[in-house]
Amino acid sequence: MLIIPAIDIYDNSIVRLSKGNFDDITYYKHSPLEQAQIYDSLGFKLIHIVDLRGSKNGKITSLETIEKIKSKTKLKIEFGGGIRDVKTVSNLFEAGIDFAIIGSLSVKNKPEFELIIKNHSPEKIIVSIDALDEILKITGWTEETNISIYDHIEYCFKLGVKKFLCTDISKDGMLIGTNIDLYKKILDRYPEIQLIASGGIKDMDDIEKLSKINPYAVVVGKAIYEEKIDLKELSKLAL
Repeated sequence: MLIIPAIDIYDNSIVRLSKGNFDDITYYKHSPLEQAQIYDSLGFKLIHIVDLRGSKNGKITSLETIEKIKSKTKLKIEFGGGIRDVKTVSNLFEAGIDFAIIGSLSVKNKPEFELIIKNHSPEKIIVSIDALDEILKITGWTEETNISIYDHIEYCFKLGVKKFLCTDISKDGMLIGTNIDLYKKILDRYPEIQLIASGGIKDMDDIEKLSKINPYAVVVGKAIYEEKIDLKELSKLAL
């Protein structure tokens, strides 16, 4: 199980939201570049970057930050937030990202989503499954749908996508434990996918519990910034 530290960016600062609520935002001391350099120095291979303003407004604001991280570290980057068209994806890959995380677009504009997969290969695409009671939410979690997460996984998988980032919104940023049952249910139903678990990780015990169901990876965010997890201890598990 790959460990992926998270850097959520809002106005060039590292922040965390509680349940995706922009009115409940916490700022942290290091710049995104400084934090990425810490992860790089500890041996992590891949980081998870989300442009929160982009996610909300549909316009990427962190291309310069991505370029700095890629030029000053050896880290690979999976990036999400604000991807609304194929041109944006091309710009992000040119800036140096390794995987594009796509959420709302795969629901709201399927022809554009399918064009991205055609142009950039499904291997470079991660579909974001933001779930509340197993139903998708989109547009930075501000917009509800009536789409089952399983129906959406099925649609994307048929297009060749294998990587899925699943976040339980009710757990995210709350430090109350992750939704093992949900991830197990997804893996039981779709054993062929590479599932990246996200949301609610509170301590090393959660990491251990997740490892028993063996998802492809887990994203760890607030537990790092609130020092609930020791980074050096966590880095020993980074593959």
